[in-house]
Amino acid sequence: MLTVFGCKVSSKTAETASSKSAEAAKTVAQPGIQFIEDDWDLALKTAQSQHKLVFIDIYATWCGPCKMIKQYTFTDSAVGEFFNKNFVNISIDGEKGVGPQLMQQFAVNAYPTLIVTDGTGKPVLATEGFLPADYLLQFANEAVKRNQQQPSLQSQN
Repeated sequence: MLTVFGCKVSSKTAETASSKSAEAAKTVAQPGIQFIEDDWDLALKTAQSQHKLVFIDIYATWCGPCKMIKQYTFTDSAVGEFFNKNFVNISIDGEKGVGPQLMQQFAVNAYPTLIVTDGTGKPVLATEGFLPADYLLQFANEAVKRNQQQPSLQSQN
């Protein structure tokens, strides 16, 4: 049985999240998943040009499960290989910059929230809380599978 740990967003957190921060976007090099930091527009443009899905990690700096998933899951070599090949990966602080806007857009109420979208930002699959590497890979494979099924469903309509 998998126990998922997450941090709920309180109304006080949401108020804090509404404050804007002009932090420059940057790509952080690390073992495992390579993330674009806080630049949603860049992630979407890159995904469209590379014909990839977007993997979004919405986190809070104070969230324990967020720190755990960054330290243990996102640094896993198999996870990094799969995600870097199949997704444009973006890490978003839910409390500043574009974070509050995306939290509202995707109805985020817990940290970490992990979302896969297509290149236009349309959600494909989402989950919340800490996931070990094998569960994150299952989640990612399901997102890829669902995205591959979408065009055939649309063409039938």
